[in-house]
Amino acid sequence: MPLEIITVPCLKDNYAYLLRDKATGKVALIDAPEDAPIRAALDERGWHLDQILITHHHSDHIDGVETLRASFNCSVIGASADKHRLPKLDVELAEGDTVTVGDSKGQVLEVYGHTIGHIAFHFPSAKALFSADSLMTMGCGRLIEGTAEQMWQSLSKMAALPGDTIVHTGHEYTEANTRFALTVDPDNAALQARAETVSALRAAGQPTVPTLLSSELATNPFLRAVAPEVKVHIGMPNASDAEVFAEIRKRKDKF
Repeated sequence: MPLEIITVPCLKDNYAYLLRDKATGKVALIDAPEDAPIRAALDERGWHLDQILITHHHSDHIDGVETLRASFNCSVIGASADKHRLPKLDVELAEGDTVTVGDSKGQVLEVYGHTIGHIAFHFPSAKALFSADSLMTMGCGRLIEGTAEQMWQSLSKMAALPGDTIVHTGHEYTEANTRFALTVDPDNAALQARAETVSALRAAGQPTVPTLLSSELATNPFLRAVAPEVKVHIGMPNASDAEVFAEIRKRKDKF
């Protein structure tokens, strides 16, 4: 792979990601929840931070930006639509724009729903998607600002990527997400098997992130709003996919 990707646990349950382009040695960071663990990961490897790529404005994704910028004189990159509540941006991005980390090129996806202005980064050559709080492992972000229809469009956009895409999400929420998934998709054998794997990983103190998109398509209840068996189980056999998603999201909010 052209990118070396390091997962950096931050705060209570956040993840940040360091990306190093192997051809050039350039290093980028996806989100900056806090300074110390990111700085430690850089120091351990002797890496210099060149860029910070921000997915959205929530404090648990940006609180480390300014101290890291001051230390490394790195550029800060984020969504033009969100710039009024992000740290000062050196580069503003929108849907369809390209971001480069050395020789590696990423595509910008607007993935509204959790917030308005949320973006994701897809690096096809590395088969890597950084979806933060939009598509999450076995879940999706709460609809804090956007609508169910917007989130469904965002999830559908990401679901259309190749199945071998590796999904890097913003939080370690998988165990709770899995418990909920079993309430709306209880007969899914793939989900049952995954629940056992997730439980074992967490019991051992291991992360469940990142994950394969193909696995999410098979087990994530929000992506499975398209499945007839899910629609039947929740009593909406003739509803649209978007309507079923909206109902599943409401149930998760109350779970």
